[in-house]
Amino acid sequence: MKLSFSINQKYLSIIATISVFVILYIVSCIVFEGFFSEMVFINFFIDNAFLGISAIGMTFVILSGGIDLSVGSVIAMTGVITATLVEQAHLDPLIVVPIALLSGSFLGLLMGCIIHFFDAPPFIVTLGGYFLARGIGQVISLESLPIYHPFFQFFIMEGIPIGDTVIIPYIVVIFLVLFVIAVYVAHYTRFGRNVYAIGGNIQSARLLGVPIGKTRVGVYTLNGFCSALAGIVYTMYTSGAWSLSGKGFELDVISAVVIGGTLLSGGVGFMAGTMFGVLISGIIQTFITFQGQLSSHWTRIVIGVLVFIFILLQRFFSSLPVSSKATRVTYASMREQAELTK
Repeated sequence: MKLSFSINQKYLSIIATISVFVILYIVSCIVFEGFFSEMVFINFFIDNAFLGISAIGMTFVILSGGIDLSVGSVIAMTGVITATLVEQAHLDPLIVVPIALLSGSFLGLLMGCIIHFFDAPPFIVTLGGYFLARGIGQVISLESLPIYHPFFQFFIMEGIPIGDTVIIPYIVVIFLVLFVIAVYVAHYTRFGRNVYAIGGNIQSARLLGVPIGKTRVGVYTLNGFCSALAGIVYTMYTSGAWSLSGKGFELDVISAVVIGGTLLSGGVGFMAGTMFGVLISGIIQTFITFQGQLSSHWTRIVIGVLVFIFILLQRFFSSLPVSSKATRVTYASMREQAELTK
């Protein structure tokens, strides 16, 4: 009897991502004693919580076929706004945090409106957002601003206990809760299906009645919110803010999403893949720390190599022939999408 099995083409990228994560983790555990521990694994999340939060928003953007270069600047801007209002204006953090989140969301809304209503390239529009957010942060303050308020210390020092000696800090809880919500939104709501439809083929999505404008504006607004939240978590993690922080951070975010298996052309990807992309970045950073002799710049070198590899893999997977069964499934999905948007 001949046994055979096939894997849906859309799962190949995330399978590759998980495989890389498993290989890197096993190799690291073999090379370094103590790497296989609860605390080290939790540190992957602690050190990259703000990266993960930002990557969640960027995943929606790339799934829709767009890009956002303003992420790092929004993180710096919201951090400076938060530090200034809390430490200098002495406002309650419960008032400041919503203001910071609204500032990032508004910038995302503005960029989304320009992209849709003026049919402007996302690369150029978000580049403008990059300079705008960075400029606002520098106008507010050019100096590094420490934050001593116990509200921010609480989220990094306190958390959910795991065993007798290990805790999961609340900044990690924020990241994980947002991740669960993002998985639900991306894969089980009409908004998520619309994002995939637009990224897959915007012309077909328009013919099927998908609300293009509402979805694209919503995606960039959501990303602005995630960037602002990442900025607040970053201030909790570092206990400070600086208008020049986050330079080049948008590239780290995009790299995590690409390594997570999301196609840059849009329409294909999984939120779980982004999570593994963030964890891969954490493993590389921790490996270099354990090694002790390599410069931290090697993190970017390794990530750069992985990005090249995953881009080539994406091209290879895209070139694979699609079976007639997969074509029928895609056609059925498009018909289902049309019914859901009516």
